[in-house]
Amino acid sequence: MRALFFLTLLLAGQASAVEVLTTVKPLQLIANAITQGGQPAELLLKPGTSPHDYALKPSDLRRIQGADLVIWVGPDLEGFLVPLLANRNNSLALMEQLPIEAHKEHDNDEHHDEHAHHEEHEQHDEHEHHDEHEHHDRDAHDNGKIVITQHEDQDDHHGHDHGSRDPHVWLDPHHGLHIARLIAGRLSELDPENLERYQHNLALFESKLRDTDNRVAERLAPARKKGYFVFHDAYGYWEDHYRIPALGYFTVSPERAPGAQTVARIHKALKEASAECVFAEPQFRPAVVNAVVRDTQARVAVLDPLAGEIQNGPDGYFEFMLKLADDMAVCLLNER
Repeated sequence: MRALFFLTLLLAGQASAVEVLTTVKPLQLIANAITQGGQPAELLLKPGTSPHDYALKPSDLRRIQGADLVIWVGPDLEGFLVPLLANRNNSLALMEQLPIEAHKEHDNDEHHDEHAHHEEHEQHDEHEHHDEHEHHDRDAHDNGKIVITQHEDQDDHHGHDHGSRDPHVWLDPHHGLHIARLIAGRLSELDPENLERYQHNLALFESKLRDTDNRVAERLAPARKKGYFVFHDAYGYWEDHYRIPALGYFTVSPERAPGAQTVARIHKALKEASAECVFAEPQFRPAVVNAVVRDTQARVAVLDPLAGEIQNGPDGYFEFMLKLADDMAVCLLNER
């Protein structure tokens, strides 16, 4: 009888569990820190899937409709969800509730008191944007950067226009904390019986995030004056928060190597800026990366802003931040 009693309780708990669905892996990692001890959040887009140009499947529609809470960044990242979630009660669109300018405010961060403000790279003043086809004034963090676009075959580039705001909000720990608070608040409304657990997990998240933020800042501090380029304009919040700005970025197709004109302009930028590293992402084919860095001094490394290889556990967001910092530092400091 006792075993039957506990089985009944278990089944009742499962029946009342809140179904949480997140669009991208970093949001799932934050959500699972808050749901720890309950049902983990599910992921809509498999690791390696770009949210910029995703096409919904019938199975996706069923998962979205069946979820108690769908956590997404907003139209700037997952535009394909706008028709579905614009007026649904189970939607938590994060960007519209985030203090987007908070990533420029470092007064409350302990580790920023220990480090002087990073001076701008002198090379920034010596170079103008190289491409007349670039998107002007898209984000404040574009200012002073070298932007090279694969414009010889415009059809190769699609799906990566972020609109007027950078949607990669999880790359700023300030935003990460705010996202965790938003999730905890909504879950507490949906599942008030477990409010105490959500608040406990949130407090634990805040403590671990503070420690992780300091560790990341310490890891990146020696690399702050090293010049680098990225393949994807995704790291503005990270760069601003840790004061480790990129020299610029290349907007090229992950599948097809850029043409001769684009390669020549990229080579010129890398050499003139004395770039230490070029950071690609997992979806870029080796031929694309090799074409960009061939005959230059730049080293190559891979960053994954979507946390594809991170284990999906309550500490995943912190592991993600530490791995991103380590991947950057290893290349910039030539530790290989």
